Amino acid sequence: MTLPLVAIGVFLGGGLLALLAGRFPRASTASGAGGAIVGGVLGLYAALDALVFGTTASLRLPWDVPYGSFSIAIDPLSALFAVPVFGLTALAAFQGIPSLLAASDRRSVGPPWFFFNLMAAGLAMVVLARNGVLFLVAWEVMALASYFLVTIEHRRAEVREAGRTYLIATHLGTASLLAMFALMGRHAGSLDFDAIAGNVPAEAAGVLFLLAVVGFGTKAGFAPFHVWLPEAYPAAPSFVAAVMSGAMSKVGLYGLFRTLTLLPDASAWWAWTLIGLGIGSGLWGILHAMAQGDYKRLLAFSGVENVGIVAMGMGVGLLGVASKAPVLAVLGFAGALFHVLNHATFKGLLFLSAGVIEATAGTREIDLLGGLSRRMPAVSAATLIGSAAIMGLPPLNGFAGEFLIFSGAFRTEMVLGSPSSALALAVIGALALIGGLAAVTFTKSFGIVFLGSPRTERAATASRPHPMMAAPMFVLAAACVLVGLASDRVVGVILPAVAPLVGMDPRAIPAIVRESVEPLWSVNLASALLAWLVVTLAIVRGLLLAGRDVTASSTWGCGYQGATARMQYTGSSFVEPAIKFFAPFLKSRESLASTTGVFPGEGSFSAETRDVSKDALYRPAFAAVGRTLARLRWVQGGRVHVYVLYIGLTIVALLVWYLGVSAR
Repeated sequence: MTLPLVAIGVFLGGGLLALLAGRFPRASTASGAGGAIVGGVLGLYAALDALVFGTTASLRLPWDVPYGSFSIAIDPLSALFAVPVFGLTALAAFQGIPSLLAASDRRSVGPPWFFFNLMAAGLAMVVLARNGVLFLVAWEVMALASYFLVTIEHRRAEVREAGRTYLIATHLGTASLLAMFALMGRHAGSLDFDAIAGNVPAEAAGVLFLLAVVGFGTKAGFAPFHVWLPEAYPAAPSFVAAVMSGAMSKVGLYGLFRTLTLLPDASAWWAWTLIGLGIGSGLWGILHAMAQGDYKRLLAFSGVENVGIVAMGMGVGLLGVASKAPVLAVLGFAGALFHVLNHATFKGLLFLSAGVIEATAGTREIDLLGGLSRRMPAVSAATLIGSAAIMGLPPLNGFAGEFLIFSGAFRTEMVLGSPSSALALAVIGALALIGGLAAVTFTKSFGIVFLGSPRTERAATASRPHPMMAAPMFVLAAACVLVGLASDRVVGVILPAVAPLVGMDPRAIPAIVRESVEPLWSVNLASALLAWLVVTLAIVRGLLLAGRDVTASSTWGCGYQGATARMQYTGSSFVEPAIKFFAPFLKSRESLASTTGVFPGEGSFSAETRDVSKDALYRPAFAAVGRTLARLRWVQGGRVHVYVLYIGLTIVALLVWYLGVSAR
């Protein structure tokens, strides 16, 4: 248990040293990045050790806080979520070095490194905490540190707005968690997780479950609680967004998983709730991702889609628990947890890719890019692997988690009767549709950004990426390939983390799901052979062309003699048929200035797809709250003696309440 605490201490120490050395950019960067990298490596070693060997270590120290105790532990479930926390923190810090140094002439690099390390320490403590007070303190540290990272470029109005949206959303979620832990402590008489487990009455479990879904779902990005993601991720530096998407949103999911281990046996409606949220989040997220022109905003909406897939897996698992069907329970939860790891890997890779693109081409607008594969072929190859993985293509890692959820849904349809069969068919159909739309979305993003001809001068003159910015991408790309090829073995490593969720002996679980997991090996083998054939043919082609003059020429251009980059597909035109088909859900706005006359002048066309939930749900709600509060401004009269009267009346009211409670 010592090593994770040492890792957190290294995070905090590196961040403090970076803050103190803020006037010296290189020294501050060495301290901040060094603390993040060393702490990440130490924590990753401890997390992998607990996950691979299925061990549990704990530590409890006195803490003089009401209902609080410094109680921490690392078991396979928390270790699984600690892997992306520590791993992505270390890798993202590499990209942060040139990114922050490049801006050191405009601002001090000390505060960003301090808050980056503080966020990492908060994330790590959240997955280790075994007391409600400690958990909430770590949760708030994580939330506030990430807020200051989101608003690094606070001089821009859109960044301030993004930060405000994020802060409001995260504290609304925290309010639900405060209520949840307060009710748990009331029933259990303690906020230690060990005391809560088994002491929550069945009649209170449903309310606690809903509070957990709202509180943790807001941080994870379930629709419709997701509105902060498309605002905060584009505003934050890409290396920060990689950790927020790959690790912080997963900590929200961890909270929900951990809560399920504290509550009594699940009810079937819990499964229906999560499956409904998962299907809605998955489809809502990928449809809006497909319509985006900003690369980071596209990735943010894709995050909503992927947490939706995890929610569907959790729903299948809960359905198995409620129906006393252990195979369904294990497959659902195993698929959900596997997808957590996979999403952290390929989404971290793609956000780091966005950072490289923005740093070298000066923009993240997809339609202003193109042809980058010629200037950065290695980055292009890594991004292609991440894009294929997020589509769920074998033999990459994105396939395996979805395959397990598919298997659980198919088995649910066969084993359980209606309405469970209807739920299973809904999961199967939603996963298939989401997979198809994801293929369209990431074919668009990769193809328009990296292939074809440069669409602007900035894309044509994009600089070579700094090695430190690109290197972490190659590590994550290799992980996408290796985890995919060894997915059947990785499932075995994940199963001990499933045990507390299904209430089974970890040693009995592998035999239960062996038949369902075995096809992974066959699929991965066939895909690996196909990949090997493609690579072999590419090598043979290279050998045959060696020593020959190889020239490039344009293809037939439909009669045009001088083809230009403007004749290529844009991102908008590539996805237009799909956008038109789903227009009732997307509510895209188009503006067309058509050309007229014999000698027409310039015309223009623009399209924008805004988040309907933000415009139709949150803006009216907050406007109504604002109007209501405005009517109470008379309370703030600006007179000190009136404010003193308020304090006195409050004290009297509290005394009366206390005396009334004591009299009972």
